[in-house]
Amino acid sequence: MRILLWHGYLLGGTGSNVYTRALAREWSAAGHDVVVFCQEPHPERYDLRGATVIRPDIGGVLPVFVFDRYEGVEAKLLPELSQAERDRFVELNAAAVRAELPADVVFANHVLLGGPVAAAVGVPFAVKAHGSELEYSMRGNAELSAWGRAALTHARAVFVGSAHIRSVLEDVVGHVDRVYEVPPGVDIDAFHPQERSEALANLVAEARNDPPNPGNASERLPDAGNAARFGEFFATDAPTVLYFGKLLYNKGVHVLLDALRDVDARAVVVGFGEYRTELERMAPPRTLFTGPLEHRHLAHLLPLADVTVVPSIFPEAFGMVAAEAAAAGSPPLVARHSGLAEVAEGLEAEYPPEQAHLASFATGDAGELATKLDELLSLDDAERARVSAAARRAAVAHWSWTSVAERLLEPLQIQ
Repeated sequence: MRILLWHGYLLGGTGSNVYTRALAREWSAAGHDVVVFCQEPHPERYDLRGATVIRPDIGGVLPVFVFDRYEGVEAKLLPELSQAERDRFVELNAAAVRAELPADVVFANHVLLGGPVAAAVGVPFAVKAHGSELEYSMRGNAELSAWGRAALTHARAVFVGSAHIRSVLEDVVGHVDRVYEVPPGVDIDAFHPQERSEALANLVAEARNDPPNPGNASERLPDAGNAARFGEFFATDAPTVLYFGKLLYNKGVHVLLDALRDVDARAVVVGFGEYRTELERMAPPRTLFTGPLEHRHLAHLLPLADVTVVPSIFPEAFGMVAAEAAAAGSPPLVARHSGLAEVAEGLEAEYPPEQAHLASFATGDAGELATKLDELLSLDDAERARVSAAARRAAVAHWSWTSVAERLLEPLQIQ
């Protein structure tokens, strides 16, 4: 198939960015002709297996759901855009996509603005709802909800990553036909268990290749000096807890830091966001902040973590972070709600019965999180190996990108 894959943002860092990159790679590797439309300024940094990347001219204004800074454009919250700004964004992107026709299908990310962009192209299209647009921009906004509903009416398929997001879509947009539930995936070849010495050597080597970031001036680059800091931090084999993701209040990192005050463990906090300064202020001793890291780092950092915590206090479409941790053999401990609860269920199905309760904790409950961290970190070597292997089995069975990419195309085959 010739697939025009539209994504309004970058190819690294956040969940929908990673999702787009993975689909481009998997579909291209399977022999499809893939063109990616995004705002990534450095696509050469990513393995897309030959997919073409086009950066549409969007007129300088980028609609976002959570405010971030972007290179070369003005980020503006979607509800704050005028109708004229929305229409211009849609038409500029749709024109860029139409210039690459003919195609068998347009696959667009986000109900807004992906749905209107894809609908304006004039060929069969599908839309992937990621949740961020629904929760942060569309919920409670009747105008945006109606716009999203109208765009999805003619979609050949609407994909959701979990039963939770299916219900959110119904709640925010109203009933939509042809909805398919396909979870996001994880690169089970890139994320895999490693021996500690190998993982550390690889992590330090990747950090040495980081671009310069003097004074940590760019929040989107890894912190300066990470290579030396990793070497010093992991010089001893102490119990280690990892968080990676956005540093926003809704991600619940403060819950983890609160729990760690009662746990004999050190922590690594990976990510960028407006809440970082406050998190650094409240962090207990032995907490290392790294700035954002890419998959090339995380593939080696995860095997060094005894537990990876996903403490979000806000609904999540899926737990991609947890799936990546599981694939690397770092048992995830997730807040039990929304899409994360479905990840927990996948883990529990594989865990030894006596450890199944260690896949999740009550949302926002630092006390329960501390108790379960203590229990996970107190497992003997044999028990820990069994839990780690079970987490890996869950990732391979449920969340490999190859199977996800194939499932997404099934409703879109040429008729």
